[in-house]
Amino acid sequence: MSRKGNCLDNAMMENFFGIMKTELLYSRQWNSMDEFKKELRKYIHYYNHERIKLRLNGMSPVQYRTHCI
Repeated sequence: MSRKGNCLDNAMMENFFGIMKTELLYSRQWNSMDEFKKELRKYIHYYNHERIKLRLNGMSPVQYRTHCI
């Protein structure tokens, strides 16, 4: 983070955390921190490899990056 109060520095991560909270964190009760960590790792893989985004022409982030190369 470069400066205090500059929201543009963190826009991409804030967007990811907002989506992650909605789709993963608030959707169920967690029995332990280890269970949450395991599901978070799965979610990050899903987010990068399977979840399509309209902004990326209907491709996942990994598909879009490999397609553009």
